[in-house]
Amino acid sequence: MKKILLILSVFTVFCTCQNVYSFENIEAPEQSIKETPKATEIISPNVEFDWLKLTPEERQAKVNEYKEILFNKDLSSIYLTKEEFTKKFGSYKKDREYKHHYMLTNNGVTEDEDAKYCAFYYKKNTLVVYAIQYKTNPHNAYYYTAYGKLYYVDITSDDYPNFPYYSMQYNRKGKLKSAIYFASKDIQYMYNPDGTFQGIWYKDKMYDQNGNQKLTRTNW
Repeated sequence: MKKILLILSVFTVFCTCQNVYSFENIEAPEQSIKETPKATEIISPNVEFDWLKLTPEERQAKVNEYKEILFNKDLSSIYLTKEEFTKKFGSYKKDREYKHHYMLTNNGVTEDEDAKYCAFYYKKNTLVVYAIQYKTNPHNAYYYTAYGKLYYVDITSDDYPNFPYYSMQYNRKGKLKSAIYFASKDIQYMYNPDGTFQGIWYKDKMYDQNGNQKLTRTNW
């Protein structure tokens, strides 16, 4: 498996019924998450993508605005120690039902009575990572290797699944790897663990602070 170059929260998958490319050469399956009933339809504002029209000063103002939302908090709630992470998520470090969950996700199952699922494939045919979002706690998503070893954890804000909301992503040791502000289902602002700006996603394309396209993703 190649080195992971980009990590993107699967809450976009779970929330918008979209398939999201998260890892280099690893692709989400063609099917979508079961649609949310209209009575509980997700609220997503119609946010204009104007990034390419803005002046450098206006872009910087937006970068600062969302950085303030993501990082202007009690640092202990963002940067977890290994001990804190283990206390919170130690029981999830091994998926004891990984054979069952592997079978479900590898066969295209995206939801059952307990959870929602997302599968990530290497070159379309080998499942290497699957994610689980338990319905008892929809603000967390757990990524596992094919053998049920915890890979990443996503934690979202209380606003989820309605937009806007934000997501923090941690590796298996509890180290913050990325912070994402979801302005709408099509627009996400991504930041590094130190608060530096990675770029803005608009659908399948990421743009840097200068408005230059830097990455693409498939299965959007």
